[in-house]
Amino acid sequence: MPKLLQIDSCLGILSTGKITESIAKLAMAQRWECHIMHGARCVGNTVQHHYQVSSLAGEYIHYAESLLLDRHGLGSRLATKRIIGKIQEIMPDIVQLHCVHGYYINYKYLFEYLNQTNIPVVWTFHDCWVFTGHCAHFVTANCNRWKEEGCHDCPLKGDYPKALTDNSKNNYRLKRQLFSSNKNLHIIAVSDWLASYTKESFLKEKDIRVINNGIDTNIFRPCAEKSKKFSIIGVASAWNKDKGLYDFFELRKTLSLSDFDITLVGLTKEQLNELPEGITGVTRTSSVQELASLYSKAHIFVNPTYADSFPTVNMETLACGTPVITYRTGGSPEIVDSKTGAVVKQGDVFSIANTIIYMKDHPLSANDCRERAERLYNKDERFMDYIKLYEELIANK
Repeated sequence: MPKLLQIDSCLGILSTGKITESIAKLAMAQRWECHIMHGARCVGNTVQHHYQVSSLAGEYIHYAESLLLDRHGLGSRLATKRIIGKIQEIMPDIVQLHCVHGYYINYKYLFEYLNQTNIPVVWTFHDCWVFTGHCAHFVTANCNRWKEEGCHDCPLKGDYPKALTDNSKNNYRLKRQLFSSNKNLHIIAVSDWLASYTKESFLKEKDIRVINNGIDTNIFRPCAEKSKKFSIIGVASAWNKDKGLYDFFELRKTLSLSDFDITLVGLTKEQLNELPEGITGVTRTSSVQELASLYSKAHIFVNPTYADSFPTVNMETLACGTPVITYRTGGSPEIVDSKTGAVVKQGDVFSIANTIIYMKDHPLSANDCRERAERLYNKDERFMDYIKLYEELIANK
């Protein structure tokens, strides 16, 4: 029985945690033995053998080192040494990495070990952190130092993973040395956009493939009648400027209060108090059925994101029969076509408003939205691509 070991900051919840669970369930159905090593802060249920890398206190110590010294991913030393011993005990046939950042594991120790083995390593890139000296999304600063001369003087040190000093030059050099040295590394980008940038990075010589993320189209489906009043919805796990929160405020000023409702899902209690008149706020819901109902009731989903690799919310809302309007950001436009949504220039709230008004009079087909989601983003089909890759790598080992 082949053994799969996944490593991610989350266990069973949030976007990457759900992905690791979906992969594991499919692998187990193919008679794989599945293990996962994970962080301490985002923990749910799992079908896998699971091992927490560090304690919650250890992650806060890691965070402090990252904040003070800009050495994200270089704490958790003893915890990582211990977990490497567990890897040696498991003897996996495949190591599948997801988010290695997240204050829970030491990537230097991990790769010094992996680089000495012949274990095939599959690393799914959910953002750009792997090939930069600090940031997860360089696009918000339009910074290309990572592909020109190497990172230095990072303009995004205040963004996640926030740091008070700048160690981006050394971080970049260390990542390049460690990750480029692994001769068994195979990279999965979650979008064509992310793959294109990876092919310009120091990892351009590696095996780089695209496997889109997927969703549960049995849960996310049309399950409620559309609202009587034309309804616009936005959803985020954490709202901030880069997710377009304040663009929604501007959109509210542009659209008639009498003709259009706006609902934002995922707000904090503090953000609820900041909402202008005409925007209904909903705090984060743990019920996927409730979320599917909110998607289904809306006439338009708006995603004014400024940094995103392949947003799950776009796929979820399409599966519920609701078209998407998104900024031309990262992999977000790849999820829709002319029958299921529209793409506008980043920051152009006026164009969003005009597109909403046009779609109100010329609605897109809910059936087309649903069909695209079923055809392209069914999680069982998408994540089965991982199992096929694992089998290919073992056969070629």
